[in-house]
Amino acid sequence: MATYILRRILQVIPVFLGATLLIYFMVFAMPGDPIAALFGDKQPPPAVLERLRAQYLLDQPFIVQYLNYLGGIFRLDFGVTFSGQNVLDVLARTFPVTLRLAVLAILIAFVLAIVVGAGSALLKGTIFDHAMLVVALIFVAVPIFVLSFIAQFFLGVKLGWFSPTVGANNDWGDLWLPAIVLALSIYATSMRLTRSSTIETLGQDWVRTAYSKGLSRGRVIPVHVLRNSLIPMVTDTATQFGVLMVGATVTEGIFNVPGVGNTLYQAIIRHETPTVVSFVTIFVVVYVLINLLIDLLYGLLDPRIRYVR
Repeated sequence: MATYILRRILQVIPVFLGATLLIYFMVFAMPGDPIAALFGDKQPPPAVLERLRAQYLLDQPFIVQYLNYLGGIFRLDFGVTFSGQNVLDVLARTFPVTLRLAVLAILIAFVLAIVVGAGSALLKGTIFDHAMLVVALIFVAVPIFVLSFIAQFFLGVKLGWFSPTVGANNDWGDLWLPAIVLALSIYATSMRLTRSSTIETLGQDWVRTAYSKGLSRGRVIPVHVLRNSLIPMVTDTATQFGVLMVGATVTEGIFNVPGVGNTLYQAIIRHETPTVVSFVTIFVVVYVLINLLIDLLYGLLDPRIRYVR
């Protein structure tokens, strides 16, 4: 197990370098002058623009800019934004908000997927099973911004069950509505995966053996069936967590969530290379670490899985 963990940690290095290099190049290749865009129609003297470009190394070749940024990362210096804020300070302020939102959305989606998916598998072919399939297809078909506006209007404004916007007060209670929207946007895939996995597990020989030994349904289903059916579900949850961390931009914008999505979008518009690449770098590290944790959990969910040298 120790060898496997070390090997997976070493695999993070090329992923990290490749992701930062690609993102940095994409931002570098974007058309326009980010320094000139800061001033809008009222442009300062050319000498001021040149001084600002030199300050942010924008007058240097791409490889010089990237190596300087990479060296800063190893010194835990992610640079500063064009507004003069330290990127780490921006990350420290916005990342916990998006992390809370993603965790809450994953928990909601995970519980819904297990309950509804397992129920559909146990009631395969019934009205409940077909109804849940239709509901899942609706959530897949409806764009997330439409779902956000519907939930905001009916659940937030009309019924008043949740706060329609988040704003500066972004504790767990204020994030329920955007978290529900995000959870419903990924719920359908997870539910169908749980259903198919549970149906497949129910047909295994060792399940029939458990019943033949006299074990009750209340013992076989949660302990033997669901435990093994959760393996693909856990993998899907890890993938969905990464998607939520990066893809919550639209939801954060609609619900005015002061998280990473809003900040990243604004940084892309302003061509703030240090901010964009630093945020993406954090995403890569978080995503890889989550997948490493999920791989280690496999051995707990299924004793047959062992990582050996």
